Amino acid sequence: MIRIVVADDEPIEKAVVKKILEEAFGPDVEVHPACNGREAVDLWREKKCSIAVLDISMPGINGLEAAEIIRREDDACVIVFLTAFDEFDYAQKAIRVRALDYLLKPVSENELVTVIEEAIKIAENGGNEKRNLIAAIPNKEELSSVKQAAIKKLIADFIDTNYARDISLSDAASALHYSDPYFCKIFKDCFGKSFVLYLTELRVEKSKELLNDITVNVKDISSKVGFRDSNYYTKVFKRMEGMTPTEYRIIRGII
Repeated sequence: MIRIVVADDEPIEKAVVKKILEEAFGPDVEVHPACNGREAVDLWREKKCSIAVLDISMPGINGLEAAEIIRREDDACVIVFLTAFDEFDYAQKAIRVRALDYLLKPVSENELVTVIEEAIKIAENGGNEKRNLIAAIPNKEELSSVKQAAIKKLIADFIDTNYARDISLSDAASALHYSDPYFCKIFKDCFGKSFVLYLTELRVEKSKELLNDITVNVKDISSKVGFRDSNYYTKVFKRMEGMTPTEYRIIRGII
């Protein structure tokens, strides 16, 4: 079982997040709500939580300070920020504690669940992720001459080329010669969603193309589009499409 601490000083916000996670993951997770950063740290220690979902603005110890304490004590804990603060220096600090994502309120249920699904997979792997080599893209001098509109295409093309690999936001930022905080900001400016959600949605869409070929089994499709295992792929596909990959094939008349 994965234990998650959720910290927010707004009772309704905290209750909503807890409800979403419990409905989405059921007995696979145990959610522990906290009212501030100090309580979050105490619960994280007591319950041995492997994921922390933290608001930033909280009385006493804020979310960033709580994250710094957690990171000093545990290199593997997966940290996700869920906040109303859309400030560059906050995002920068979030990257410094190696947060998985920086979500802005109000967050959609789909985006929250997608990010926590990724957090759970990382936590189950002990906080360690295998990183593969990624395709080369233009250098910094070339990027500096690209207009803002073209940057969006450049990012999209990069992800489209590398979605089948085990890539993260940091991998993409490094390949594009951007700092993590700046890439995080321009990505959300360009696409209106987090990197994790964008990548997951793309992988599902690519898998639907492969599902049209009955000679390719579901397990092979999951690996071809970048999912770590077929069970995880099936779970994500069902949540996003309302059916399993096999059911998708049946409805489409493929089998």
